[in-house]
Amino acid sequence: MELIKRNIHMDRVKRSTVMQFTMEEDLNLPEDKPDISTLNLEKGEVVIEEICPGTDEVTVRGKLGYAILYHTRESGSSLVLLGGALPFEERIRMEGVLPSDTVTVEGTVEDFTVNMINSRKLSLQALILLSARIEEIYDEELPVGIQGEDTEAGVEYRIEPMEVTQLAICKNDIFRKKEEIPLPSSYPNIYQILWSNISLRDVEFKPQEEKLAIQGDIQIFVLYEAEGEDRAIRSYETTLPLNGSLECQGCREDLLPDIRYTLLRQEPGQQALTIQPDLDGEERILGMECALELNIRLYEEEQIDILRDIYGVKNEVIPDTRQTSVRQLLTRITGKTKITDHAGTNIDGPILQILHSEGTASIDHRDITEDGIRLQGSIDLTVLCITEKDETPYVSTRIQIPYEYLLSVPGIGDTDQAEVHCEMEQLQVNLIDEEEVDVKAVLSFSTTVMKNTELMAIEEVTEQEIDSAVLAELPSAVIYITAPGDDLWSIGRKYHMPVKAVRELNALESDELKPGRKLLLVKGL
Repeated sequence: MELIKRNIHMDRVKRSTVMQFTMEEDLNLPEDKPDISTLNLEKGEVVIEEICPGTDEVTVRGKLGYAILYHTRESGSSLVLLGGALPFEERIRMEGVLPSDTVTVEGTVEDFTVNMINSRKLSLQALILLSARIEEIYDEELPVGIQGEDTEAGVEYRIEPMEVTQLAICKNDIFRKKEEIPLPSSYPNIYQILWSNISLRDVEFKPQEEKLAIQGDIQIFVLYEAEGEDRAIRSYETTLPLNGSLECQGCREDLLPDIRYTLLRQEPGQQALTIQPDLDGEERILGMECALELNIRLYEEEQIDILRDIYGVKNEVIPDTRQTSVRQLLTRITGKTKITDHAGTNIDGPILQILHSEGTASIDHRDITEDGIRLQGSIDLTVLCITEKDETPYVSTRIQIPYEYLLSVPGIGDTDQAEVHCEMEQLQVNLIDEEEVDVKAVLSFSTTVMKNTELMAIEEVTEQEIDSAVLAELPSAVIYITAPGDDLWSIGRKYHMPVKAVRELNALESDELKPGRKLLLVKGL
């Protein structure tokens, strides 16, 4: 007698950890850069270049890319961009990791500060968070039946249906989007780009037959120096549709997507947009290449029949069981929250105009409650303003606003798997007066909750002759009076009788038994 088994394809986070480290560096201006008058904007981004797992530790190599916009009083441009990258190498303690493991590491700049030491020297300080995780794909073997000679006649087994959610597709890919963005006719030609930013909004992924559809919005901002003797500073902002598809073999419309994406940047310290000539040879086209690094997980729900119990009628059949778990989809849910706040700018001098605002949303803490997932985090904003100072009119300020939100997930438990994705869907910053701004933002949250269902799985069965003493104790016939909790299965197991024989002998229409019912049991049936 052998068990028929089936592999259930699943994934899980084997290990995860986070670490923080600081980078401090003094930057000397290159000789071709003019002196610094005041600092305007700064931005830092982490690029992971190499991940080397070892024994109980992971070595991470990468770069901190930086872009710093500053004012100068020297002749020529009033705004100057300084960009570059600083290498780093860090070791993350991760108990249990092995050189053969596949480790994913994400880097985030939690704080980035630039101070002026003198007109030719800057002090850079960055607080960087590295999040490392080991995700493994594994198969869980579950028994779905038995096979062998005289199986039907000599063995009773119970099959129960169970909903399982298994991994259908797991892959990494890159989706690229190229666009040429012409400036409106009212804007002057571009001499050089001083600052640019690309961000994504409302990104959605929809499984289709053999492909993955992608849609959303791309928000573009550019601050540039115009051609001409006065070298005027101009800004342009627009939104482009993000749409397209990615070939995905085996993809179907009924699959459940759980897709994480990262917007890949240019080389550290480089601009996100490029200048291109139009048909007349004038520098009026902005070239954009948007690349999304995708971690694609597609799941499928299926009902399978699980062998839950077994006993022998003619022989003793002993199941060897082990405790395991399978995943079942609890829910896929989204939620939104609005954030409104008034914030001071801490800018020296009255503000005349808000030129641009950008920001990110982060989840700092999460708790599983009776009602769902309680999230705490913040939105971190950078606001570019124009002041009344003629020599240094452009200035920026940072604003951090905390939030708390309950993502309603009825029935969620502490052991359930739920990774929450957070995005800033809308952002609007308006000037209230010369020193204060009004912030309105909409955050969207989404998660796929997988419930871990524990079960005792039959690993193998051992068949042996029934102990003669046990067999001798069984009466040839008996009237059995049912007790609370009895069912045909437990009674049949106790007296080594087929469930069908007990049912037919007592003319039972169902397997439900009420306490006190009399059943005739005959040995050998």
